[in-house]
Amino acid sequence: MLFDDDVSPLPSDAGYRGPTACNAAGITYRQLDYWARTGLVEPSVRGASGSGTQRLYSFRDILLLKVIKRLLDAGISLQQIRTAVHHLRERGTDDLTRVTLMSDGASVYECTSNDEVIDLLQGGQGVFGIAIGGVWREIEGSLAELPSEKAARDEDHASDELAARRKARQVG
Repeated sequence: MLFDDDVSPLPSDAGYRGPTACNAAGITYRQLDYWARTGLVEPSVRGASGSGTQRLYSFRDILLLKVIKRLLDAGISLQQIRTAVHHLRERGTDDLTRVTLMSDGASVYECTSNDEVIDLLQGGQGVFGIAIGGVWREIEGSLAELPSEKAARDEDHASDELAARRKARQVG
């Protein structure tokens, strides 16, 4: 079934560094950096705030990265992907696991029921689909074996080693 997904929620304060996000999503660090700088997928746990800081990506960020990678592999243009991502952000992400993205190679369609998928296929438009719930479970399995870190509050986060040493001296 495309729409019968039972997925478990992950901690919202867990963050994954860039190399871990790349590994789980199957993309290069260059792609990750470009997409972050152009606003396609910005890290929602912690953005880069100068030299020495690490971006931290949430599970949902990595899910989106993986979906984008699959769309790219299917030949969808980055412009169409940006439109689809914008649409997904506007609709909210609470029920993403019940969404299947279908495409004819030029446009991306959102289907939330089996009937919508059948209608799209009968119209001759749908060529392939990405069941986001399946991608969710795949990433969940990948991330279980990869390192994560707790998201530090901004005031607790030292921007570099020197700042960390200064803070340690003040506290101790």
